[in-house]
Amino acid sequence: MPIITKMEKFLKALMSVIVAIPAMMAVTSCDDSKSYADLLNDEIKSVNSYLADNRVVNSVPADSIFEEGPDAPFYRMDEDGMVYMQVIRSGNLKDKAKSDQLIFFRFTRSNLNYWAKTGDFLYEGNANDFEYNATSFRFGNYTLASSAQYGAGIQLPLAYLGIDCEVNLVIKSQYGFQSEIANVIPYLYNVRYFKSQI
Repeated sequence: MPIITKMEKFLKALMSVIVAIPAMMAVTSCDDSKSYADLLNDEIKSVNSYLADNRVVNSVPADSIFEEGPDAPFYRMDEDGMVYMQVIRSGNLKDKAKSDQLIFFRFTRSNLNYWAKTGDFLYEGNANDFEYNATSFRFGNYTLASSAQYGAGIQLPLAYLGIDCEVNLVIKSQYGFQSEIANVIPYLYNVRYFKSQI
């Protein structure tokens, strides 16, 4: 699949940048008393703590047919465990995103580090506030800043599911919003995708 190949190339390039500048990330992090390695350990602990309360499948199904619904497992979507996906609704599997297709999405998300410390979910996003436009990206096109800014994790479900799907995602910082990578915060997302009506 060419889309997945492009995504893998983008992710490898992104990871090499991340590895090359950990000192800068530690300096710009929210907590100056912690090293970048400490922040990564906190992220892993928060994600593992959240996933411990859920059923987890450590690979994508061979036939790419996922269980659906609020009781479905979280599937580990990559070798490094950067993205876990729970499919709420698969959507129309005959209508999958094509390379460079304009896709809109609405989301809510909650900081899993905050949840791990307090037990509370604080949600933010544009899913329930229709005063704001849906956000968008060009599927698989990471050369556009408008697409790359959301990270690879948000686009990953569309490599497997229909455009009109809904998913819950656990996304570690390296695959999250580019502007937030240095903060090393994992998020729990609920995302609904839509095709352009234009």
